[in-house]
Amino acid sequence: MSSTDPATVPPVPVLHALTVPLSALGADPATAPDLRDLLAGPDLLTWTVDGRGLVAHGRAAEHTVRGADRFTAARVWWDDVVAAAVVEDRVGAPGTGLTAFGAFTFATASGTDSGLVVPELLVGRRDDLAWASLVVAVTPGTPFGLSTDDVAAAWFRRFGAAPGRAPADGSDRAAEPAAVRLCSGTLDEDEWTEAVRDGVELIRAGRLEKLVLARDVVARTEAPLDPVAVVRELAHRYDQCWTYCVGFGGDAGGAGRLMGATPEMLVQVLDGVAHARVLAGTLDRDAAPAGEDPQEYAARVLGESEKQQHEHGFAIDSLVASLAPYTDAVATSPEPFILELPNVWHLASDVTAALRPGPAGDPPSALELAEALHPTAAVCGTPTAAAAAAIPELERMDRGLYAGPVGWLDATGNGDWGIALRGAVQEDERSVRLFAGCGIVAASDPEAELAETWAKLRPMLQALGQQAAAPQGLVPAPGLSAR
Repeated sequence: MSSTDPATVPPVPVLHALTVPLSALGADPATAPDLRDLLAGPDLLTWTVDGRGLVAHGRAAEHTVRGADRFTAARVWWDDVVAAAVVEDRVGAPGTGLTAFGAFTFATASGTDSGLVVPELLVGRRDDLAWASLVVAVTPGTPFGLSTDDVAAAWFRRFGAAPGRAPADGSDRAAEPAAVRLCSGTLDEDEWTEAVRDGVELIRAGRLEKLVLARDVVARTEAPLDPVAVVRELAHRYDQCWTYCVGFGGDAGGAGRLMGATPEMLVQVLDGVAHARVLAGTLDRDAAPAGEDPQEYAARVLGESEKQQHEHGFAIDSLVASLAPYTDAVATSPEPFILELPNVWHLASDVTAALRPGPAGDPPSALELAEALHPTAAVCGTPTAAAAAAIPELERMDRGLYAGPVGWLDATGNGDWGIALRGAVQEDERSVRLFAGCGIVAASDPEAELAETWAKLRPMLQALGQQAAAPQGLVPAPGLSAR
């Protein structure tokens, strides 16, 4: 059944929203909060970088979709929600007023839900500007209004303290991570390197130019997993990445919760201008030889590697071509630069484009552009259709939300949509499935690509309290192949 079938779509909720500056709640207007201090609670939603962004709690409304029209169905629902909402926005910045978090599957045929979530209480920070938004669903036609006191009361219920004071529920911050046992995922290491060889043969035969292949690893914890501690560790250790946490359905065991810290911005739209950061080309920082300057080593290996430059070029060309229908000009970095992260170096390029207004006079929204740009060559391959067809045959898994768009949008079309990389999906209260992938070209070496996946798994392994190096002797997860 189509995700847009009227029989499957619930009535549009009527939402009342109020956004106020944090100073209206008693916070010091001269001191913007570090949002990482507000990462708490079982229903956490977050999109932060270096203590800025959005942190939210609770569910005022939610809509899940599946299928090839999942983006369109979500946009239609969001437009209807915005049209029916009563919003008072006393701040007027991107991310204020009515705002939703979202995540979308990599593949159209995925059996995993995509969707949007409107949080009850949202705290935002952009540069020195900080605000709080409260959203309440009401019965249509019911007289209703929100006040600053309502926002303050919701804040206190959530954090147990006034703005500017440490949350009262932060006692778990020093908790030791639970012991973790790692298991092979859908494919074990030998099977996955064989899949890489098959992918290289497809490229050398001329059927593809580039292919991105991912693998999964299952982590099982002895004690119940603390996802907030995981997200908090990612937000602090990988503070130049966008830390995300989104889940649908409110499952008590956390099933389906997506979390991670991505270095790649698929598209950001702010006031009619699109921004993106493209990454392709990776070097493990642990590979730097002793005695050589690390920065010079990264510049030499990535900058002079024909394989890495070739892979990066595919990703840039893919993004620029997808943006072309929405703009008159696209500006890109003159040359790729080296992006330094705690675990790896990447070849990176920034892209900017002033968006052309559509028939109604408004530029495309962030979610509309996310649909147009996904999947890029950085997570799929080139040509897109051929690579997308080859991926499930070689990986033998449903990527689900991995490598799909994750982020937020507001009622005016602004938003951030990253690519769900360096992350994991929680399966139940004691297990989480980690993902990592690599760009495959004709010159790819399967063993080197396997080592690269371990480097990309490192953020989640560290957040789980595990060693950064590749473990030896992984065992198969129950019910999964270890051929």
